[in-house]
Amino acid sequence: MTVALPWLESLPVWGDEARPAQAGSRAPVRLAVLFSGNGFHSREWWARGEGKQMQLGQVLAPLHDFREKLLFIRGLYNEEALKGNIHSSQTGNLLSGAPLASGGEIRSGTSLDQVVAQQYGRSTRVPSLVLGCERSNPSVHKNYSMLYSSHISWSSPTTPTPLELYPALAFDRLFKEGVQRGDASVLDVVLADAQSFRGKISAADRLKLDEYLTSVREVEQRIEQAGKRGELQGWRPTLDKPNVPRPSDGIPQNIADHMRLMCDILVLAFQTDTTRVCTLKLNNDHSALRFPHLSVDYMIHHLLSHSDTADWLKVNQFFVEQLAYIARRLDAIQEGERTALDNSMLLYCSSMLTGSHDATNLPVVLVGGAGGQLRGGRVLDYLGKPNRKMCSLYLSMLDRCDIRLKQFGDSTERLAEV
Repeated sequence: MTVALPWLESLPVWGDEARPAQAGSRAPVRLAVLFSGNGFHSREWWARGEGKQMQLGQVLAPLHDFREKLLFIRGLYNEEALKGNIHSSQTGNLLSGAPLASGGEIRSGTSLDQVVAQQYGRSTRVPSLVLGCERSNPSVHKNYSMLYSSHISWSSPTTPTPLELYPALAFDRLFKEGVQRGDASVLDVVLADAQSFRGKISAADRLKLDEYLTSVREVEQRIEQAGKRGELQGWRPTLDKPNVPRPSDGIPQNIADHMRLMCDILVLAFQTDTTRVCTLKLNNDHSALRFPHLSVDYMIHHLLSHSDTADWLKVNQFFVEQLAYIARRLDAIQEGERTALDNSMLLYCSSMLTGSHDATNLPVVLVGGAGGQLRGGRVLDYLGKPNRKMCSLYLSMLDRCDIRLKQFGDSTERLAEV
């Protein structure tokens, strides 16, 4: 932590120093990416129409209440994902569009969420939260590491971001005891440096420095009192501490309980502004999850994905219900004239459209308003268009986070309609 100094005769002037960004009056844009593996029912992943008149296929039925805040995107793909044509080769670069190393080697690309975290992480205590509900698979399948199937978040081309599978540990990471950023007085933090600095300046400058630090202390105290009286202007998190108990240790035996806890932690992280970036991997691609709570326990998720049965549809809807739950909770949090959902981007995707490994037309849904920058209630179809790269979507999303890149992955062009 640093404090800018007044002009002092004892110090040479080397030019204007960049000032730290001031806290804005608007809520920040949050990014959440939810992933479920193995695709969806081939005949029930669709959307038609606009606004309240939008019609949704049965897979997306849980999102009915959010049609006006929903962007359904059809026809996007990752060219590099078509090379292996198996689960791992289609998942490891879903959020990066990068070429994947084969032969058991690990090399992908830094993912969308981590690019955002590198910027947003400077403003929050936790740069990003990476949650999962199924353990990573370290084996190799058809010449590609199954780690690609287990991770959508990559901190670097050779480093999948570690998954947090335990709700209690995810909770602890957000709210562990100790002084958090911004809790300590500015002067308390820099006082030792200030005392050392005094010996390097003239007597006149020491008096000027003392007057300056006293004025900073007075402003701090006034801000503290104004905050207690509720007089501070500008955006503040709706919670300053968790309003739910710490989850029990271990991994819940019921997958529905596990997913719901992770959804609650995501919402709580955004509500307290502990992080503004989260990925939630509901399962692996090539998943082995079972769903006895849905009375579907005779097949694992991966085998179910090769059918278009009523049970497969039931499992699809269960996954989409997690997105709907997060959206509903965020939409109930008022942040000035908007809700937390209006100030967020929730990306829901899979690495294939159906269990037949079709990665030429990826399933993509965006829910939320990105602080008024995204208009929902629309269906965008890019099939047959020259620019239909997933990374073009990511460039557009990065813009909404005020991160302007000339290129991301294999794209240098935004999706103008997003």
